[in-house]
Amino acid sequence: MYIDSHAHLFKADYGNELHDVIQRAADAGVESIVVPATNISTSREAIELAERHSGVYVCVGIHPHEAAKAASNDLDTVADLLSHPKVVGIGEIGLDYYYDFAPQDVQVGLFKDQVKLAIETDYPIVIHTRDSIAETMGIVEEIIGQDATWRMGAFEDGQAVRYPRGVFHCFSGNESDAWRVINMGFYVSYPGIVTFKKSPVLTTLERIGYDHLLLETDSPYMSPVPYRGKRNEPAHIGIIAERIAEIVDASKEDVARATRFNSKRLFGIGEPDEPCIAYQLRNSLYLNITIRCNADCVFCDRKGAAIVKGYSLRIAEEPSLDQIIASIGNPLDYEEVVFCGYGEPTIRLDVMKDVARWVKSRGGRVRLNTDGHGNIINKRNIVPELVGLVDVVSISYNTSDPEQYGRLMRIDGKRFHQAMIEFTRECKRLLPRVVMTIVELPEVDIEKARKDIEETLGCEFKLRPYF
Repeated sequence: MYIDSHAHLFKADYGNELHDVIQRAADAGVESIVVPATNISTSREAIELAERHSGVYVCVGIHPHEAAKAASNDLDTVADLLSHPKVVGIGEIGLDYYYDFAPQDVQVGLFKDQVKLAIETDYPIVIHTRDSIAETMGIVEEIIGQDATWRMGAFEDGQAVRYPRGVFHCFSGNESDAWRVINMGFYVSYPGIVTFKKSPVLTTLERIGYDHLLLETDSPYMSPVPYRGKRNEPAHIGIIAERIAEIVDASKEDVARATRFNSKRLFGIGEPDEPCIAYQLRNSLYLNITIRCNADCVFCDRKGAAIVKGYSLRIAEEPSLDQIIASIGNPLDYEEVVFCGYGEPTIRLDVMKDVARWVKSRGGRVRLNTDGHGNIINKRNIVPELVGLVDVVSISYNTSDPEQYGRLMRIDGKRFHQAMIEFTRECKRLLPRVVMTIVELPEVDIEKARKDIEETLGCEFKLRPYF
């Protein structure tokens, strides 16, 4: 199922065909469509459409093309329209310096006012930027920097969680721009431009992956190949998803699921997905058996939303052995079964071993992703107990510097770094394959870590992106 996060479904473009357009989208697997307005008139028109169709939602706002035509009370009207139950955001707003439809200072003033309104009302924003990426990002950074609590919520246990702040739609920035936007708490989205052979966004998309993406058609514009030059519509979203999957080396289902989850989380639409015990990525099945961990890594989302590629891993209670086995099905359906969630699997060592034994008895392969602290956690050398049960162990090395290790993981760096090294050596001695990973953080000496892993410890090195 897909969510088209950005489609302008107005009568001016579709006439009396809107019902058929929405039905074709549903037939193509689109469960929801978000319609961003461009002015007060289209805001009201979009609300009327959403009232007639359960899967249609609306963002209200004033597009930069309309900035010069905006009346003095239009912002008040936008604020009033936010109370409608089908309104889920403010947009489409931003800056457009490619066309000369409105003076730049007028665009800037209106954009700032609408961002401030979003902060005051705690709504996400949908941002348009053309030939203005630096200015747009600067304005957003400046305004949200004055209110860091915007889109901040909490779980029942009091743990704070940051909800997404919005999306830069039809994103045209480079990789550096993308990470800057993402680190501000925004998604990026791409329409049919990803299907164009010489599109400048392809390299950026390849580098940032799909964790922070939304799908959009930008209908009636930006039709994907083979419909380029023709009127676009939400039913074409699958073409865009398939092309993105090719670019980021994922399955179409992975892209659909992750972007659907992101859209639901951003706009608060639909029922929230239940946390997973087992979740599939490509041809591997991952097992989320605990959310407990002895460490508290600065780059880990365990205490936040605990989301990975569209799966929620924030389980309310730890699953039983029977529940875990039931969630696996046939281990031979997957290349491997992996113990990997937002917790440390060796905290539940006995359950982990029982599950691994069950998988191996049925001909499956097992991988353990761990921080390497299992011996300290269990107060004994546990590696001999993994022989015959674990085919691959992947250990989070993180850094060669014990003090930095402690800061990154918020633990006693000297003690736990040494324990991780000793655990690794035991794994290297007794287990078939050992991989060690580094999160791609700017403060970590990655090349030194690579050398230590490959030359000193004799293990495989893998670099993990920081999301």
